[in-house]
Formats: sequence, structure tokens, C-alpha cells
Amino acid sequence: MARYGKAFKARAVARLLPPESASLESISAEFGIRADTLERWRSEALAEAQDRVWTGPARLEAVIHTAAMDEAARSAWCREKGVYPTELERWRAQAMDALGDDEPERVSAREARQSKQRIKTLERDLKRKLSPSLKIGPLKTGGLRAN
Repeated sequence: MARYGKAFKARAVARLLPPESASLESISAEFGIRADTLERWRSEALAEAQDRVWTGPARLEAVIHTAAMDEAARSAWCREKGVYPTELERWRAQAMDALGDDEPERVSAREARQSKQRIKTLERDLKRKLSPSLKIGPLKTGGLRAN
């Protein structure tokens, strides 16, 4: 009989429970665990519902779903799902942080001019070094002279 860690079980069960609510068959195929085992884990998790693990996609879905709600509706949703409003706010902040800045980096006109000059210089040097008219000087023979 195989033994699975708590974190592994929690991930599988989190996919089975709302808001994701994936089917037993799909989770069974994905994790390679029999459906009856998953069903038992789900029933145990529902009995201990206070410590449910929310996956990243489920948290994002919850944030999106509750974004347009007023505070009363959001609180009701949180009670129904067993989530604290502070957790929901933390998830929203994490999602916003993950998205990062929407402002592109601005380059000053002076920096842009300097960059263009540097590029021209490098292109000129490269062209000179690759030109076929590059003449090769006399070979050194290590001090031997041909008379």
C-alpha cells in the first residue's frame, strides 16, 4: 500500500473541492491515484474543512469572482467558502504583485543618443574587422632571416 505525504494529498483534494471542483476521473488520471482513494481523501477533508488548501488558479478565480462584489456580498461569499476576507485581500495583493508594473522603463533623450552613438561605433568597428580588404602583415619567422 502506497503512502502519500500530507502536501501531496492536500494538492489533490484542493483540486477536487470548490471552487475548482475537478472530476474524480481527471484527478485520478493526473495524479495516478485510484478514484476510491481520492473519494476517501475528499470525504476526510470535508470533515476537517477548516484547513483547506487553495491552489493558485483557484485563488485567482476567487479574486476575480469577488472583485465586483460589495463588502456585504464579499463577506457572504467568504463565509460560504470558508475563507477570511483578509485572506482574499492578501490573494488580491499577491496577484497584483505578480503582474508587476504596467509602466515601461523610460529612457531619457540623452541616454538614447548615447546608445545610438555606441551602436554606430560598434557597427563601424565590426564592419572594419570583417572587411575583405584587411591586409595581413608579414609573418614573423622567429628571428630567422632569409638572405
